[in-house]
Amino acid sequence: MTVSYQSTVDTGGDGFARLLRAEWTKFHTVRGWTIGLVVAMLLTALFGLVPSDSCSNGDKPCVAAPVGPGGEAVVDRFYFVHQSLTGNGSITVRLASFTGGYTTHPGPAADGGPQALIPGLEPWSKAGVLIKAGLAQGSAYAALLATGDHGIRMQYDYTHDAAGPQVSATSPHWLRLDRAGDTITGYDSTDGQQWHPVGTAVLAGLPATVQVGMFATSPGHTVVSQSIGSSAVRGGPSQATGVMDNVDLRGSGTGNAWTGTAITNGQDGPQGFNGGFQRDGGTFTVRGSGDIAPDTQGGASITQPLVGTFFGLIAVAVVGAMFISAEYRRGLIRTTLVAHPRRGEVLAAKAIVLGAVTFVTGLAAAGFAMVFGVQHLRAEVPVNPIAVGTEIRIVVGTAALLAVAAMLALALGAVLRRGAGAVAAVFVVVVLPYLLGEVPTILPSEVQTWLLRITPAAAFAVQQAYPRYPQVDAQYSVIAGYYPLPPLAGLAVLCGYAALALILAAVLLRRRDV
Repeated sequence: MTVSYQSTVDTGGDGFARLLRAEWTKFHTVRGWTIGLVVAMLLTALFGLVPSDSCSNGDKPCVAAPVGPGGEAVVDRFYFVHQSLTGNGSITVRLASFTGGYTTHPGPAADGGPQALIPGLEPWSKAGVLIKAGLAQGSAYAALLATGDHGIRMQYDYTHDAAGPQVSATSPHWLRLDRAGDTITGYDSTDGQQWHPVGTAVLAGLPATVQVGMFATSPGHTVVSQSIGSSAVRGGPSQATGVMDNVDLRGSGTGNAWTGTAITNGQDGPQGFNGGFQRDGGTFTVRGSGDIAPDTQGGASITQPLVGTFFGLIAVAVVGAMFISAEYRRGLIRTTLVAHPRRGEVLAAKAIVLGAVTFVTGLAAAGFAMVFGVQHLRAEVPVNPIAVGTEIRIVVGTAALLAVAAMLALALGAVLRRGAGAVAAVFVVVVLPYLLGEVPTILPSEVQTWLLRITPAAAFAVQQAYPRYPQVDAQYSVIAGYYPLPPLAGLAVLCGYAALALILAAVLLRRRDV
């Protein structure tokens, strides 16, 4: 008779699964650790309900930014000299001269009148030709334009920008836009004979009748001065003036009188800066102030309700450090390692349990903040919109940020064997660089950028909601919600630190006596 035999020794997989269950049992039965995660969740979630003053604008009401075709908040303010164009057609002009001026403060002059302009163009002052779906702010458009310091550009639908060929840096320039259905093509020339393609835009759903013409605009003049212990921003509006002649407009419905329209949000701009135009025979002088670009600074950021992540991170760091240092303090680590001698697996199980629980907690907290916090924020101030995919990335990324920070604290707790030391280490490598990088008056901007690139605090970039646009000069600072690294790259920096710390902890756990 043959008797079958079945080993009673656990396989590696079953043993590790039991180890995971044991570590989970430890975690949820220790009241202090559970309370710590609840505190982290509350800190992360409830700070989003704090009243906001991020849209303070003196006596002027906060006005929501227009929304572009891609769903992003945009700036759409310029002076437009236009006619209707039905179907296919083109506009060609010669930009005979392009000049401008700026002011150094936003208010009127001392006598109450408009300020005198200091001669000079802003780098992204613009003048040229434009085809636009309508006169409403945020409507689709394509433009071929000269800039103050970036040459000839083809720009469309606010976020798209293409540089023209390096034909000449001097005026005059010939500019032409051709429409064929939904496709707009821009051409540049120095003599009106030889044309160079600059770019092509496909404006889906472009109506049969559009507005076509000449425009000018110029963003505000800003000077940022920074030194250790102080930071100052000053500036005022600017204005661009384009002189255009040899205007050739072709297509159905053209040949009517030219109409000048200030494209605004219904509010007057700074005194004397609403723009206008003069016509002298075939020569048009168009002046305008504003911009046609993504809005990077206007409304409140949708990530503002997640300001509590900073405080939630401190709470999860305490829990992460205590998850292993408490066993060292009480001598229970010996019992754990006797029950499961594979020390690396013990550390891995603790990291998996801690990371998973913190991730789920952070996901719930960040989701609450983004739903209810943003709803509360919108009741107070305009909030710049973002795509749904970006919103999901921010919520999931915030949860991952908290989970990886907790695992980093766990690893430091295993290395230092002291909870207080591990929490202090997390403060030094994550919290302190974030504080130094966020407050503009502490360190020079170059040092702040360096800190937010190479320290674990780079992971906060995962909460960046709006991209940097090369065609927009703005204060891309942490205070405004921008980071030196892309979102996932910043999170990867923290993951790298956590992985190295866990490897070091595993090596020391194997080599040292407990």
